[in-house]
Amino acid sequence: MRFRPTPRTRHRLTAGLTTLLLPLAALVGLASPAPAAAAAEATATYAKTQDWGSGFEGKWTVKNTGTASISAWTVEWDFPSGTSVTSAWDADVTNSGTHWTAKNKSWNGTLTPGASVSFGFNGAGPGSPSNCKLNGGSCDGGSVPGDNPPSAPGTPTASDITNTSVKLSWTAATDDKGIKNYDVLRDGAKVATVTGTTYTNTGLTAGTDYSYTVQARDTADQTGPVSGARAVRTTGGGTDPGPGGKVKMGYFTNWGVYGRNYHVKNIATSGSASKITHINYAFGNVQGGKCTIGDAYADYDKAYTADQSVDGVADTWDQPLRGNFNQLRKLKAKYPNIKVIWSFGGWTWSGGFTEAMKNPAAFAKSCYDLVEDPRWADVFDGIDLDWEYPNACGLSCDTSGPAIFKTMMQAFRTQFGSNNLVTAAITADASSGGKIDAADYGGAAQYANWFNVMTYDFFGAWAKTGPTAPHSPLTAYAGIPQAGFNSAEAIAKLKAKGVPSAKLLLGIGFYGRGWTGVTQKEPGGTATGPASGTYEAGIEDYKVLKTKCPANGTIAGTAYAHCGSDWWSYDTPATVGTKMTWAKNQALGGAFFWEFSGDTTNGELVSAINSGLG
Repeated sequence: MRFRPTPRTRHRLTAGLTTLLLPLAALVGLASPAPAAAAAEATATYAKTQDWGSGFEGKWTVKNTGTASISAWTVEWDFPSGTSVTSAWDADVTNSGTHWTAKNKSWNGTLTPGASVSFGFNGAGPGSPSNCKLNGGSCDGGSVPGDNPPSAPGTPTASDITNTSVKLSWTAATDDKGIKNYDVLRDGAKVATVTGTTYTNTGLTAGTDYSYTVQARDTADQTGPVSGARAVRTTGGGTDPGPGGKVKMGYFTNWGVYGRNYHVKNIATSGSASKITHINYAFGNVQGGKCTIGDAYADYDKAYTADQSVDGVADTWDQPLRGNFNQLRKLKAKYPNIKVIWSFGGWTWSGGFTEAMKNPAAFAKSCYDLVEDPRWADVFDGIDLDWEYPNACGLSCDTSGPAIFKTMMQAFRTQFGSNNLVTAAITADASSGGKIDAADYGGAAQYANWFNVMTYDFFGAWAKTGPTAPHSPLTAYAGIPQAGFNSAEAIAKLKAKGVPSAKLLLGIGFYGRGWTGVTQKEPGGTATGPASGTYEAGIEDYKVLKTKCPANGTIAGTAYAHCGSDWWSYDTPATVGTKMTWAKNQALGGAFFWEFSGDTTNGELVSAINSGLG
C-alpha cells in the first residue's frame, strides 16, 4: 500500500495560544521592565500604516540613538476619547482610560546602539496619539531640546523599471531643524540611505513584486514615520500571473487519482482550466535533507487510458513519461495560460524540513535537480515550499529559530534564479505570540513570488465537543473561540511584518468541517464528536455538502449549516464572492484553494474565484 498524506489536514492550529481580548486593561502584561539608562538614548515614532474607515493600523518604532544597550522599553501615549487599541502584536499593550502603555515582549526588549524595533496594533476611532513618553522621558529622545521628528516623505513614484532595477523619487519631508538623509526600505528592510530624494535600486529579480517606502532622518538622527508604499513589479521573468494580474491557483493532489478518481483531465472537463492561472501539484516529500518523489506511480508511472487522458490519447507501455506529470504536460499544451508549481512538504511531510535546513544550499540544490529532471523539466515552472511550520509546531515541532524561513527562501531563490517561481504556503495564525510571530515572513518575502496564506482549518472537530465555529472565518466575530484566528487579522499582521499585499494570496477550502450531536443552529454550540465524512470524520467536500446539508446561515463571511444533529461550515459561491471582493480591496495578489476534487463537476467554486477576482 502506498503512503499518502492525509487529505485536508494541512493547517491545523494548536489550541491554547496566547490571546489578546478586549478590554485591554484586563490583560496581564509582563513584569515592568527596568528603564533604559537614560531617556535621551532612545526615540519612539508613530505612523498610521493603514486606514479602512471603520478602523486603522498603527505602528510604533523604538530606536536606540545612544551609545549603550537598552535592556527594556515602555512606550506611553494618550488617545482622545473614542479612540482605542483593539488588538496588538510584538508588545504587551494595556490601558487606563485613555492612557495607553506598551511594554516589550521578553524577546525584543534589548536594543543595541543604532538598533530599532517596531510593534503594531489595530485601532478604532479617529484620533491620533499625544503626550508620548518612552521609558518615562520624551519620545524624541531629547537629542535637541524641543526637537520634533521629521514628517513622512511623499509616497515614492517608480520609473525606469527594468528586469533588475527601478528608479524611485519622492517629495521631501519637513523638519524644524532640517533633514539629514532618507532611508529607502524595500519590503520593510532598509536597502540604502541617501541624501537626495531619488534612488535607483539595482540587482533585483525579473518578474518579481517589491514594495518601497521611504523614511526621513533629521540632523539629530531622529527618524520620522514611513511614507506610503509604492508597489513595483520588475519586467521579464516569465512569472506574470496572466490576464487581470491576479493569481488564481488550485492544489491538485497526487493521491486523488485513487479513491477520489480525480484526474488532471477533470480540471479541463469541469471548465476550470480556462479560469485558473496556476496549479500547485501536491506533494513531493522531504527526506534525508533532500526533496524526493512523493508517489512515483501516481506522479510519472500510471498508464492512462484514452478516456482518462487530457487529449484522448492513451499512454503506451514504452513511453518515457506517464502518470500525472504527462497529463499536466498535455493540459499545459491545451491551456497555455496555466503554470504548474511542484509543492513539497504539507502537513504530513513537513517534519523533514528541520534536517534539510541544516544545509539550506544543499537542500535547495537537491530540490532544483528533482524539479528540473530532464524527464519532466518542461512540466514545472517553479517550486512551492509547504513547511508546517518553521520554528513552530504542526504534526511535529521545529525549533530552528525565527530566521530559518528567510534563510530557506533566500537559498531557494539563489538556486532557482529569476525565471522560476519560488513560493511558500504559510500559517495564518495571527494570535499574539502565534505562528506568524515565530518566523521572519517579512524578511523572506523579498525572495518569494508570493505566499499562500492558509486561511482555513482555524477550527474543527479535533475539538470534539466544540464549540462549533466556521473553519475559515474572514473576520472576527462575537464569540470566536480564539482571537487572531481569522483571515483579516492574518493578512493585516503579515502586512505589518513587511510582506507586500501583492505577495499574499487568500486561501479558500473546497470542503467543510463539521461536528455531530449539535442542537444549536448558530455557531458556538456543543457537540459530541466529528460528523461523518466520506473519506475522513469531520470533513466533507463542498460538492457533497451543498445538497447533503445546505447552508442556512453565514458568519464572518463563511456559510454554516445545521441539518439533523450535524453542524457544518464551508464556503459557497456566494461567500467565495464576498472573500474575493475583500481580497481585491486589500490589493492582495489573488487567491488559491485546497483542492480541485472538492468542487462540483462544473467547477462552480473555481468560477466564483475567477469572476470574483476579475
